Amino acid sequence: MVITRVSIDERILAIDVGATNMKFCHVDEFGALLEVVRRRRTHYPCTPWQLVEVLSARITRSKCSQVGIGFPGDVEHGRVTNAFNLARPGGITTDVDIALDELWRGFEIQEALVDATDRDVRVVNDADLAALGCCRELGTEMVLTLGTGVGNALMIEGALQQVESVGARSSVDGRTFDVVLGERSRAQNEVEWRESVVRAVDDFAQEFGATIVHLAGGNAKRLAPVSFADLPTPVVIHGNDASLRGVAKLFYA
Repeated sequence: MVITRVSIDERILAIDVGATNMKFCHVDEFGALLEVVRRRRTHYPCTPWQLVEVLSARITRSKCSQVGIGFPGDVEHGRVTNAFNLARPGGITTDVDIALDELWRGFEIQEALVDATDRDVRVVNDADLAALGCCRELGTEMVLTLGTGVGNALMIEGALQQVESVGARSSVDGRTFDVVLGERSRAQNEVEWRESVVRAVDDFAQEFGATIVHLAGGNAKRLAPVSFADLPTPVVIHGNDASLRGVAKLFYA
């Protein structure tokens, strides 16, 4: 990877909060990564203020005035409406804790980070951020992020749409798509996991009327284009950095 050096005033801090790891990287105004991506394990149980403390420390050390964050749950105008896996005390393998879930719902995470750091911090759903990093802004583009679980976003002619999260949905065998398409299923049986991804891509593309599907997230790299060759909808496989690249568009659309 070629790393471009720019002055600190021109850098944006990009953060991708995942259910397993958090990723941090400086990017330029075009979304190009300026350094090697750094990672930190997501701590559980994860309360809103614990996450704010961790992120605030990293933001302050970066000395960047602009910070974009992808959050692994539903976010509306910087406010968490559903934290999904962060509301599980031990991560994706444990059940949602009602008390922890209530702490997250309605939490003004963007405002809390701005107040804690005095920086321009913008927080959006991580799949929406990945869409900003990989969509071509033509037609109806669906994004699926494959990692600990599965995230999704939809962009029509360059405009992000509000759509239902598919991760919590039940698949035909009764398991959620977070489980069927997530890392644990891949680790247990990668062949079966790949087949499940192909079926899900086909089904979701038809449901959402997608003219193209983008696959992002840490496990997208484990898939090959040939697996989707027979599908009627084109599929583009991206690396694990789409969400980090998308941060620039929060400030320079």
